Amino acid sequence: MCISSCTSQTHADLLRYLTPNSYDGFTPPNPRPSKMKMKKMQRFFGLPPSGELTKETLAVMKKPRCGLSDVEHVGETVRWKKRKISYRSEIINKPVHSYCWSQAQINGEAWQLWSNVTPLKFHKRDRREADIVISFYYGDHKDGSPFDGKGGILAHAFAPGHGIGGDVHFDANESWSFNSTGINLFAVAIHEFGHALGLPHSPDPGAIMYPPYNFDPGYEPQLSFQDVKDIQKLYGELSWIQPPPKTPAKCDPDLSFDAVTELQQEVLFFKDRFMWRKHPQFDETRITLISSLWPDTVPPNLDAVYQNVWENVILFFKGNKYWVLRQLNLEEGFPRNLSTLGFPSRIKSVDAALHFRNDRYTVFFTGDECWRYLRSYSSLALFPVFMLSWIPTPLDAAVFYNGFTYLYSGPYMHEYSLSTGRLYRVLRNNYFLPCSNF
Repeated sequence: MCISSCTSQTHADLLRYLTPNSYDGFTPPNPRPSKMKMKKMQRFFGLPPSGELTKETLAVMKKPRCGLSDVEHVGETVRWKKRKISYRSEIINKPVHSYCWSQAQINGEAWQLWSNVTPLKFHKRDRREADIVISFYYGDHKDGSPFDGKGGILAHAFAPGHGIGGDVHFDANESWSFNSTGINLFAVAIHEFGHALGLPHSPDPGAIMYPPYNFDPGYEPQLSFQDVKDIQKLYGELSWIQPPPKTPAKCDPDLSFDAVTELQQEVLFFKDRFMWRKHPQFDETRITLISSLWPDTVPPNLDAVYQNVWENVILFFKGNKYWVLRQLNLEEGFPRNLSTLGFPSRIKSVDAALHFRNDRYTVFFTGDECWRYLRSYSSLALFPVFMLSWIPTPLDAAVFYNGFTYLYSGPYMHEYSLSTGRLYRVLRNNYFLPCSNF
């Protein structure tokens, strides 16, 4: 949905987002952000590139983020010319909320992740001069990039070099934590240390260098395949490292999906903690994080998803639990156990779901069984029905799209017409994304 009128405050926020190093009192030459820059930002985050200030664009802008620009990256790549790099931490005057982790431990662990995949060695200094100084500041701290208080910009870093080069600044107003309620200092430190080593932001939503910080429930901060590739391009490789996790690629011929659903005009394809969004008005289908649309509520590695248009809700299934969201908000009392829908105790999860909007019922697939779920104001009932011979098993996902039913199993999707009862095509899963290789 497009926001047609932009308040002066929203416009100022947008300007600060697209030009994060600007500050109060400074007026850039072109004070109105161009549509081109807006589209560039939307493409970066896998959003439909409308050039308009949509709800999804605003949601991205409001996420806690790094102070470096997502849109602009100019100049030559800068790196340290040595392999032994020293750092010094200035004392934080605000405690990190953790039972067993101190700021020094967090910094050491964050540097170790980068050291594990490069020939770089990091040495902590207590009082002497250091290549990199790590500090916590409030508001305007005289480096041209003031902090904005709680939320918004959490930290920023400077490219390798003399003086302030390589230094890392954290906003002292934030509720910093490690693996607890608050802003995860460990995840932010890994990201900012990447900048201090010369890395720009990455458009890969699975990368630690992706600009909005990832605080998904249960997420353990780590370097992705892309992070490792980028840092090794600057500093070289080690003889052997454990392969880092890869972000799913839509051109992978063996790509499978966890779930697929229609949502308003779009089709969403879910994989691990990511999703692709296919919009009828745009050719591009870029990958993004599930949390970019549903922050802190929807778990990764889903089993099934479907939209109930009559009740204006979307349901997510994982294991023996399910979540119901209206708009972007979790309904009260969720997640709930599958048994509350009427499933017998032997059913521990569902494989896929199809919602028949005209008939107002849903079919769940579990192993070699189908269950028809009817919801009324007075009762919930489940009716087991036999699995049709033309339905592939095991089933990964199912969706209605463009008048056909698509059933996903492994790397293939089966295109059916329920009106004729015919199977029309068997296609690769990435047929709709699309991928130029197929």
